[in-house]
Formats: sequence, C-alpha cells, structure tokens
Amino acid sequence: IYNIYKNTLHLPYPYRLNDALSWIERHHENFMTDKNYDFAVTDKETGELFGAIALSNNKRFNHGEIAYWIGEHYWGNSYATEAAQSMLQFAFEEKKLHKVFARYFSSNPASGKVMDKIGMKKEGMLKKTCHKRREVSGFSLLRNN
Repeated sequence: IYNIYKNTLHLPYPYRLNDALSWIERHHENFMTDKNYDFAVTDKETGELFGAIALSNNKRFNHGEIAYWIGEHYWGNSYATEAAQSMLQFAFEEKKLHKVFARYFSSNPASGKVMDKIGMKKEGMLKKTCHKRREVSGFSLLRNN
C-alpha cells in the first residue's frame, strides 16, 4: 500500500481498518448531499475490487476534481483509464459540470498518461502545494459547448 500512498494526496499511511471504515462511512452522505461521488473500480464479470475513483462537486463554481487509485497488482491494465473516462462522462452528462480537473505527482507519470488518454489538457504545474513536498501537475478538461 506504500506505493499507492506515495502517489495520492489524501491516503493515510499506514492505512488502518478505521481509515477504511471512516472513508466508506462518508460515501452515502457525500452522495446524498451532492458533494462527492466515490465509486469502486471492479471487474465487470466477477466484481473483484481493483481500486476506487472519486469526483468532487464544487457547486459554487460548477467544477469537480477526479481522483483515483488502483491496487498495485492491477497497474498497467487500463482500469484507471476506463474508470476515469466513465467518471468524466458522469461529470459532464449527469452532473452537468463546466470543468473537471485532476492532479498527479510528477513522480507518477502513469497517472498523467491516464489523464492524457481521456482527453484532458495540461494547464500547468503546481509546485510544492502539498504536505508531501513534491510537485503536482494539473490537467483539466473543459466541457465542449
């Protein structure tokens, strides 16, 4: 789990059972209040869990941020790409957001490739913007009007 932790902004390490339970507990309220949408990334046939993807919903500015993680054993199988593409469709078609953005650590270029594959365009690099003291790159996708 350390390799997932070092490439995510909010995942604690070590990751304890209470961390997972607390995270899961917030899903329903966040969904019902139109604040955040967390979905499992699973195998379509077996339901095996590969990871998770989320979309925040900033109603004031009509934009959202996607974030995702995939278990290390499943890296390189396009699960993040497929999930992110579906999340963008949800964001624009269902939630009618104006803009969706995402960030990734420069030490994790594979995440940036996912964003590139789904049509996001790089807007800039945020330097030393988080407690992990690493550069974060930002991609965004504007809805076509």
